[in-house]
Amino acid sequence: MNLDNLVYISRKYGNDPNYVIAGGGNTSYKDEHILYIKGSGTALSTIQAEDFVRLDRASLGQIWHKQYPTNEGERERLVLKDLMAARLPGEEKKRPSVETLLHDLLPFSFVVHTHPTIVNGLTCSQKGEQAVRDIFGEAPLWIPISNPGYVLSLKVKDRLDTYINRYKKAAQIIFLQNHGVFVAGNTIQEIERLYENISKSITTHILKKPDPTVLVTKFGPSQSIANFLIELVSQSQHNGDSQISWYSYFRRDVELALRVTNKTAFIPLQRPFTPDHIVYAGSDPLFLDLQLTEQSIINDAITQSITIQWINHLKTYKRIPKIVAVSALGIFGLGNTEKAAILATELMADASLVARYTESFGGPRHMEQEYIDFINNWEVEQYRATISTK
Repeated sequence: MNLDNLVYISRKYGNDPNYVIAGGGNTSYKDEHILYIKGSGTALSTIQAEDFVRLDRASLGQIWHKQYPTNEGERERLVLKDLMAARLPGEEKKRPSVETLLHDLLPFSFVVHTHPTIVNGLTCSQKGEQAVRDIFGEAPLWIPISNPGYVLSLKVKDRLDTYINRYKKAAQIIFLQNHGVFVAGNTIQEIERLYENISKSITTHILKKPDPTVLVTKFGPSQSIANFLIELVSQSQHNGDSQISWYSYFRRDVELALRVTNKTAFIPLQRPFTPDHIVYAGSDPLFLDLQLTEQSIINDAITQSITIQWINHLKTYKRIPKIVAVSALGIFGLGNTEKAAILATELMADASLVARYTESFGGPRHMEQEYIDFINNWEVEQYRATISTK
């Protein structure tokens, strides 16, 4: 059955952190009348057939003929309303992926969208577009950075129409700048073959591979700093709700240890590469320059320094950071669930790998501020983060 195939291919890539972390990525299957797509925030790693949302393709097709307001907030609200209206009876409690329109647009039975680390080393680099042409020729589409959802779908539709007119067929691979990749095919075997070729082809052009080895989840004074950060978060809650529990999770691996050597080394991680990095690890990590060693004892002078840097960060960004990096130590993820704190560190660790891969393609290219602001304020991404970090 095709839904069994969809579950299989979803779990295959969803269980591989090289392709998907947390609630990232989305998959779909379609026939002539119905689109089955991953629910927003649902983890591909554990997805079941009933977790896919069934939508009427005729209703989705009507969305292309509508005129939406230019105001971002109003436009996104109305597009979401129309997407929800396209759900078939019995699907009312499910919310379709934000990329539903793009999945429906591609004329193939299966579509698998992921955020592979090695792919984003290319899509988040200065010479990403040229590298795609050098490695893959004209077969894939390259889509410049765009806000996800409806705006991205419009951009892909325009590029895809041009591609079809030129080559008399649709592209099966779409690279998205600062985002990831879409792969489409009529069988799951075709999807697997295309993904394998993508990974192997990019790997041959990597000049220096990162070392993602996890060293420790405790290091030197990490536990003392974690406890103090939780105190600071509790004191800094904007809603004043003291009943909310906060968690801090420490991570140090080979790449992260190199990146937290000092502020200069941390620059490639100071701004986000993709929407997923924003959703789970935030857009404004705090770097604490504390000059610590593994033998350091946390005293009043150190806690005072942390407090001053913390307060200055809050004044600048007006929100609690999801990531706190400490010089010569590692990174701390902060969240109101333990899972959220852990995922923050996983996405920042992924960003450190992406940063290393970008060095093979001209160096890192981060998201511009207008796109960062859109993700930070987009209700759809807030919903996805809430669902996937419970």
